[in-house]
Amino acid sequence: MARLWVIAEPGPDGGLARISTEVATLVRGLGEANKAEVTGVVVAADPSTAANELASYVPRVLAITDAAAADHAWSAAAARHIARLAEGDAAPDAIFVGAGPDGRDVAGAVSALTGLGVLTNATAVSWSDTGPTIEMSVFGGKLLTSSGFTAGRGIVTVRPNVATAAVAAKPGAVETQTVDQPAELPIVKVVERVAEAGAAVSIDEARVIVAGGRGVGGAEGFELVEKLADALGGVVGASRAAVDSGWIPYSRQIGQTGKIVKPELYLALGISGAIQHKVGMRTSGTIVAVNRDADAPIAEFADLFVQGDLFEVGKALLERLNARSG
Repeated sequence: MARLWVIAEPGPDGGLARISTEVATLVRGLGEANKAEVTGVVVAADPSTAANELASYVPRVLAITDAAAADHAWSAAAARHIARLAEGDAAPDAIFVGAGPDGRDVAGAVSALTGLGVLTNATAVSWSDTGPTIEMSVFGGKLLTSSGFTAGRGIVTVRPNVATAAVAAKPGAVETQTVDQPAELPIVKVVERVAEAGAAVSIDEARVIVAGGRGVGGAEGFELVEKLADALGGVVGASRAAVDSGWIPYSRQIGQTGKIVKPELYLALGISGAIQHKVGMRTSGTIVAVNRDADAPIAEFADLFVQGDLFEVGKALLERLNARSG
């Protein structure tokens, strides 16, 4: 029986990071379809909250306590335990982790310590007798590739928003795990944590996104984008062109070199929809686009395309939304 591991990332509040709920759901599905054993692994100074939450997604969770994870980089603290566990008699056939900054660090460190190969940014995963087959988007989303491990075993990082998190019908069990001799790995002390003042809801988790592109024309043009986002109960996003122009922070960028999002509604204002941007939002539930150019690429995949001036259309939409809320 194949063994599949899910490495869970604790969030800032000690709970489970959203990307880990998505990865856990995807891997549980693989396990159920292929009769594989699925195990979650949580490493934290206090793993109880994240471990209990992860147990609602997978049948078995190993909770590992490491005091160093409280004031050191989580990825390094976690990797030394995971690497040692992965070398035991119950070594996994595949290790899955989210393709966020911490997940990528864990994958690289565990690979260096164990010699396991890494396949990155999976957009889909299937399983066969020879191990996992990983689908990846390359060349800005123009091509999809399928890859596997020559040795049949390895580490997979999964892109955000490629799976919809769903709890299991039956909760799993949490087991306390002790690693007597963690692998030797320098750990980095965290000297300061900075939270952005007045930060908006993360676009990774937003149900509604109103995004502006080059057609917005400048930073002042994003005032309308922000008003529409507020009226719709959503958050503001942007194309790379708007970010590169300095109109909006990089944290709002959506696309190949930005965030991958999956809102229920994606309203694009003045965005052409080039392939680099499409990669980041193509899995949105409903895509509505406003653009003067009827030949803009986004017209080909938007659910509703409105040809017109984004300021005229946007202001009219805002008036209707405000009238309804009044």
